Amino acid sequence: MADDFMLDLAELRNIRNIAKRPRVVSLISSEIRKLEKLKGEHGFQLKGHGFFVGLAEEAVNYLTLGSFSWEQDNDKVKIYVSLEGVDQEKMEIVFKPMSVDVKFHDVQGKNYRCAIPKLNKEIVPEKCKVVVKPTRVIITLPKASKGNWLDLHFKEDKLKPKVDKGGDPMAGIMDLMKVKFALFSDETKRTVSERFVDVLSISSAMV
Repeated sequence: MADDFMLDLAELRNIRNIAKRPRVVSLISSEIRKLEKLKGEHGFQLKGHGFFVGLAEEAVNYLTLGSFSWEQDNDKVKIYVSLEGVDQEKMEIVFKPMSVDVKFHDVQGKNYRCAIPKLNKEIVPEKCKVVVKPTRVIITLPKASKGNWLDLHFKEDKLKPKVDKGGDPMAGIMDLMKVKFALFSDETKRTVSERFVDVLSISSAMV
């Protein structure tokens, strides 16, 4: 059994060494960690030089990397994470059309996580890439459709009226009017209120 484990690990490590795409490297690294954990549980001695031994997902504690910079052009978004000592082979990366989740394991004895649960717009997961530099990590997200993003995170447009299919179709418009009214100056509010009273008076007289 020990020989089988060693053969499996050796082959996976060889594949990881020639893999280029971050997603493939992440998947292979995850399988390697699972096998290394199983070997540890069964008391087998691991051979090699400094390979990362992963923990079960529920046992890993992460420090959230909430502060990072980003930039964009018409085709892509780049996220810059300032973090020293990152080993790309110890990263777990998940790209989805509307989210990004990057985990950094064993960075100077700590685990970090940079996650955006809902992006501003869709990306192309299979074209995303990660580049590790000595003092930072660059995450490139190709846009599914060209254009400018107002923010990295998704934000609901509060000025867009919501229409409840089962309710009053005018309710959303009234909500929008209330929001806009709240943005008026005091003088403008008085003018609008006076005009509204005049309109009501004329309507009552015509009935």
